[in-house]
Order: sequence, then C-alpha cells, then structure tokens
Amino acid sequence: MALDLKAEVSSWPVEKASVAIVDADGIVDMYDDGTHHRWASVSKVAMALTILDGCAEGVISLEDEVGPPGSTLAHLLAHASGIAPDSDEIAGQVGSRRIYSNRGIEIAADHLEQATGQPFDQELSDRVLDLLDMNDTVLDGSPAHGVVGPIGDLAVLAHELLKPKLLLPQVVELASTLAFPGLHGVLPGYGRQKNNDWGLGCEIRDHKSPHWSAPENSPETFGHFGQTGSFLWVDRAAGLACASLSNRQFGQWAIEAWPPLSSKVLAEYAIR
Repeated sequence: MALDLKAEVSSWPVEKASVAIVDADGIVDMYDDGTHHRWASVSKVAMALTILDGCAEGVISLEDEVGPPGSTLAHLLAHASGIAPDSDEIAGQVGSRRIYSNRGIEIAADHLEQATGQPFDQELSDRVLDLLDMNDTVLDGSPAHGVVGPIGDLAVLAHELLKPKLLLPQVVELASTLAFPGLHGVLPGYGRQKNNDWGLGCEIRDHKSPHWSAPENSPETFGHFGQTGSFLWVDRAAGLACASLSNRQFGQWAIEAWPPLSSKVLAEYAIR
C-alpha cells in the first residue's frame, strides 16, 4: 500500500507542509499544500549549483582566494573557511574544522556577482531555475537562505540531483562529494560531529547519528535541511530523493517527525 503523504504530514504539528518523493523517472508521489514556502538553508543547494556552474564556465575558480586569509571559494562552499556563522569575524583556522556559515555562502555568491557583473538572483535564474523550468521559484533575500518556491519545483531540483540531465554532471558531483575530509564541527540542531562531512554546498550524511534523514539512508546521502522546517535528501544507492517544505520553524518536532517519514519512504520505494 502506497504511503498517504497527506496523512503523514497531517500528523505533524504544523499548519502547512508539502512532501515529494522522486525516483529516476520523476515524481513518484507528492502532497502539495499549494503554498510557496521559504526554503531557508535548502536554498544553499541551488546557490552552490549556481556557483559551481560559474566555475565550470571558467568565470570563477574554486581556487580563487575569497574570504578570510588563506581561504578559497571551495573552503567557503564547504563551510571550512573559518568564518563565523553570521558575521565577518574569523572563528577558526582555514581548513581546521567545519564552521557552518551563512556569511561564507553570501561571500561566495558575491564573488560570482563581481566576476559576471550580474546580481546573484539573475545568476541563479540563468544557471539553475530557468534551465530546470523551476518557474515558480525566486530568490527573495540572502543566497544562503532566501529562496521561495513550491514543493513541485523542489521536486524538479531533487530529480536533477538524483539523475542529472541538464546540469553538468561535474557540477552535481562537486556539490555532493566530500570536500576537506576529516573535519569535525557542529551540525546545527544535532550537535558536534566527529566527521561533519560536507561537499561543496551539500551536507553528506556519512554515519551521523542522530540525523534529520533516516537511519536507513546510505552514508552517501546528500542534501540539506532548513530552519523553516524544510529538507531535501538524495540517496542514489536507494534510487530516491525526498523533499519537504513547511511553515514552522525547525525544532524538536522536525527531529522527531522527519526520520520516520524518510524510513517509510525508503521501505516503500527504495531500489531492492
């Protein structure tokens, strides 16, 4: 019996929420509450793809020195630059630990703007949103957390990450492959992690526990979650991606609700 996604989200303590499940062929199932939600830090996935496409084009480079002294664009995208979470203060040595930083992401976006002479929202549209026909999604605020759009568009992005067709494969690979291995750090909401693995834009699950994805998700699962009660994971080993958007701030409710849903998704739809 297929999952009843509406019933699943109805059990959550939220006013509104949407969920989508995607496999290699497209959307498997989706409950759309009709709302254009704020993606919060799930925005960073689309932001990173935009930056990495600029690198692939050659207008910028991952080796460009950007941010604190000794930091490169790659360090910024992987939260390894040492810059503080929400200011220009230096909170650690470059490459010494994973310091999750909205400010670092904004500096990376500024770097692409300066190289192309175009506002970042236009770069995002040109390189990702328009390319994937994500026509109802816009950037409204910081590149680190300002994307607004419906679950249908996030499902399109999830499908592209699972099986790239329009984005350059090397762009998706860089976003989802471990960068600067062995760094410890704090995963917001889940505490200190011995190996706080991150690609150039996406968090990588590895063996983190507890975690916002399911215990059954593969260690290679990548994605992001956001403070507006949003998440996106892509598990190529399972042949699946799952995404959710809501209108309630991340908290204990999400820590308790998301992993069971993801476990059910994997049990019902994963490649066996």
